[in-house]
Amino acid sequence: MEAAAIGSQSPLSFPSSLCKAKVSSGLSICNVKIKSNCRLEVVCRGMLATRKFMQRKKKEEVFKDAADEAEQKNWRRMMREIEEAGSAVSILKTERSGKEPLPRDVILGTLVRFKQLKKWNIVSEILEWLRTQHWWDFTEMDFLMLVTAYGKLGDFSRAERVLKYMNKKGYQPSVISQTGLMEAYGRGKQYRKAEAVFRRMQTSGPEPSPVTYQIILKSLVEGDKYKEAEAIFEDLLNEKRASFKPDQKMFHMMIYMYKKSGDYAQARKLFAQMSERGIPLSTVTFNSLMSFETDYKEVSSIYDQMQRAGLKPDVVSYSLLIKAYGKARREEEALAVFEEMLDAGIRPTRKSYNILLDAFAISGLVEEANAVFKAMRRHRVEPDLCSYTTMVLAYVNASDMNVAEKFFRRIKDDGLKPNVVVYGTLMKGYSKLNNVEKVMRVYERMRIQGVEPNQTIYTTIMDVHGRNSDFGNAVIWFKEMEARGYPPDQKAKNILLSLAKTPEEQQEANELVGNGAIQLEVKPDNEEVDGADGHEVTQTDSGNHHLLDDTRTRNHVNGRTRSGIYAVDDEEDDDDDDYEEEDDEDFNFVSFKDKRELNFAS
Repeated sequence: MEAAAIGSQSPLSFPSSLCKAKVSSGLSICNVKIKSNCRLEVVCRGMLATRKFMQRKKKEEVFKDAADEAEQKNWRRMMREIEEAGSAVSILKTERSGKEPLPRDVILGTLVRFKQLKKWNIVSEILEWLRTQHWWDFTEMDFLMLVTAYGKLGDFSRAERVLKYMNKKGYQPSVISQTGLMEAYGRGKQYRKAEAVFRRMQTSGPEPSPVTYQIILKSLVEGDKYKEAEAIFEDLLNEKRASFKPDQKMFHMMIYMYKKSGDYAQARKLFAQMSERGIPLSTVTFNSLMSFETDYKEVSSIYDQMQRAGLKPDVVSYSLLIKAYGKARREEEALAVFEEMLDAGIRPTRKSYNILLDAFAISGLVEEANAVFKAMRRHRVEPDLCSYTTMVLAYVNASDMNVAEKFFRRIKDDGLKPNVVVYGTLMKGYSKLNNVEKVMRVYERMRIQGVEPNQTIYTTIMDVHGRNSDFGNAVIWFKEMEARGYPPDQKAKNILLSLAKTPEEQQEANELVGNGAIQLEVKPDNEEVDGADGHEVTQTDSGNHHLLDDTRTRNHVNGRTRSGIYAVDDEEDDDDDDYEEEDDEDFNFVSFKDKRELNFAS
C-alpha cells in the first residue's frame, strides 16, 4: 500500500517516506493531518482489516472409507474430552469395550499427539496407567518416554524412582534416561544435581549428546550459574576430540546468557563467532540482537540486516520493531510495521496486539488504540487483562477518566480480575488531576477487593498529597510504605523533601529519608509517576506482561529412537520452552510467558 507509507518497502524507510506519502484512492481515509514536522497521522478504516489468511476456512477431510472416517472422528472426540477434562485415564477406561484392550494404535497416537502438544502431565498419566495394565507390554521405550515426561515436568523424585526401577529390571543407563533425569533436576531447580549428572556422563558415560549439552547449558543459565555454563561451552568449543561442536542452539543460549547478565559486548562477539565458525544464522539470531537494543534506529538497522541475509521476519521480529517505534513515540511507523506483518501473512498474537496498543496508549491516542482493540476481537483474538490495562492507560493519558472507568468496569464484565497495575493506572489518572478524594477512593476499592498495594501505589498517593502541599499525609504514607516492607523510591523521597517547609518538617523529612544532605530532584507537577502506574505498566500482566507467545521455530537435532509409531527423541523437543526473559522490559529471542522459565530458542 502507498497510503501511510505501508507496503512492500522496508520499515526502515518509514520516517522519510512518511513525509512524501501519497493517499491511494483505493482506501477509505479520514482525518489525514500532516504536521509541520512532516509526520503523518492517519486514521484509516482500511487499516487492520482482516486478511484472507486470518479468515477461518473449514478444511475438507478425506477418509479411506466409512470405517476410517468413524474411527478418526471417534479418536478426535476422545482427544477433545481428554483436553477439556485435563485428565486421560478415566476417559480411556470408558473407551474399553468389556475386557478388550484398547487398540495399540489408539494409545500410541494419543501419546504422540499429547507429546506434540507438550502436555507432559497427560503423557505421564497415560504411561503410569499403562504400567498397571496387564494387556499392555510396557517396554524400555515406554520407560524412557516416562522419564522424559518427568524431566519436562521437573519432577525429579518420580524420575529417580523410574530409573531405580529400570536398573532393577536390568536396563542399562542410556543418554536419553540420563538426560531426562538431568533435565528434571534442572527444571526442579536442583542445579548442582543436574551438573553432577552431566559430569558423571562425561567421565563414565553414556557420552553426552548435543541435546544433553543444550539442556545443561539451559539449566545452568536458568540458575544464574554463568561461569559454569561458560566453562562447559568453552570446553566444547575448544575440544578437538569432540565428535561434535556447539550448534546454533548452544550459541543462542550463550548469547541469551550474556544478554541476561548484561554483557552485550560479549553477546555481540559470540554472534560474530557464529559466522566465523560457519554456524548458520537464523531469524532467531537476529531477533536476539534486536532485543538488546533500545534505540529504534538500531533495531531497524538489525531488522534490515536480517532481510539482506535473506531471512524472513517472524512475529517476534515484527513485534520487536513495533515495540521500538512505540517506545520512541513513533506511532505511525509502529502501525505501518504491524500492517506490513499482516500483509506478509504473519498472524499476530495477542501480545503483538498489546504492543501496538501500548504504542498508542503512551501518547494517549485513544481513537487509534480503540481501532486496535476492536481489530483484536474482529480477528478472533480475545483481549486479556493487559489489553484492558493498556486501554485504561490510553484514556488516563488523554485525561478522560470517565472512559477509563468504563474500561475498568469492562474488565470485571469480561470475567477478569483487576490487579494492582490496573488500580495504579486509575490512581495515576486522578493524581494527574490533583483529585485526592478519587485517588483514595480507588485505593479503598483496591483493598476491599483484596489486592495488595505495591511501592508505586504508595508513591502515587504521596504524589497526589504532594500536589496539594499536604506534608502531614505524605509523611503518613511514607511511613506506611516502609511498614509494609517497601523501601521508598527516590521519587517518594523527593516528594517528602520538597513538601518540607518549616525547619521542623525539614528535619523530620531528612530523618525519614535517611540522608540530611539529599539534593532534591523536584519535578514539575504535571510529570507522570514512573513504574507500574505509568507507561511501563502496560508491559505488565499480573506483575509481568511478557510479550509475544506462540512463537516457535523448531530446530530438530538428529538422534531419535523409534518404537512403534511414536519416538522417544534424543532431542530438546523445543518444548514450550523458548528463551525466557525475567525483565519484561527486554525481549528475548523467542517466547514470553508469565513464568520465570528459560526456554529454548524459537
